[in-house]
Amino acid sequence: MATGSKGYLEHSAIYVKDMDWHIAFFAEVFGMGIRSKSMDGDKIAQVWLDGGMQLTVKPEFDGDAGGFNHLGIMVEDLDKAVDAAYERGVTEMAQGRNWVRLPEGICIEIMKAENNAVAQALAVNPRK
Repeated sequence: MATGSKGYLEHSAIYVKDMDWHIAFFAEVFGMGIRSKSMDGDKIAQVWLDGGMQLTVKPEFDGDAGGFNHLGIMVEDLDKAVDAAYERGVTEMAQGRNWVRLPEGICIEIMKAENNAVAQALAVNPRK
């Protein structure tokens, strides 16, 4: 059995019905500005905010507790982590080999970290 790679949660992605409201909320309450966005014509389809939040518009979404989309996890060694994931019985998603669905449905995007980012992120103690 392969041993995975050290990693950290880089972002969490949720579905939202009203993109503008959510962008304003995260900006005003948490100071999370827009880091990147993708467009669908003249409307924002997805937005990545400072601080690790990704919002994906889904107009038909009606969930009470938010619409979980996927977790984005940064790792030191992408191949090692992906191999270890497949040895645990995950399913490859359409986006590619580094996108996996766990047996109970959680989706994870596994991404390669650069410049010692994993060690730096794991060194942060948010409870101090």
